[in-house]
Amino acid sequence: MNQTQEDRRALDERLSKRFIKLDPQGYFLIYLDRNQDLICVKHFTNVIDNRGLACDPETGQPLPTKGKVERPPSHIYTGRTAKEICIKLFEEADPCPVSYLDHAAYLGRELVRAEIALITGQEYIQD
Repeated sequence: MNQTQEDRRALDERLSKRFIKLDPQGYFLIYLDRNQDLICVKHFTNVIDNRGLACDPETGQPLPTKGKVERPPSHIYTGRTAKEICIKLFEEADPCPVSYLDHAAYLGRELVRAEIALITGQEYIQD
């Protein structure tokens, strides 16, 4: 069966809306620093409450899913390529800031998207 680009986009959109269990090690915000020609990744710690919501470890309050994050990251990783950042995250960081394989796979996909956007000059918006 041949899939059209529209079919692939629809599949990707549907898969992006599936339920995922949040990683207790924290979450990441990925962005580009075009002036430095870098991919930047901010890591934030969190705790997962009994409802499965990510909460601020200091206040216990659920973290907002939209809007600006008003708390400092636990670490900032930068690199020129997706591979460089993945090595920093999964091989050099001690302890590794990712505990779930699906979270690691997601980060790999997002970092490749960010790298492509950096190379091509396209806008990057984290999924």
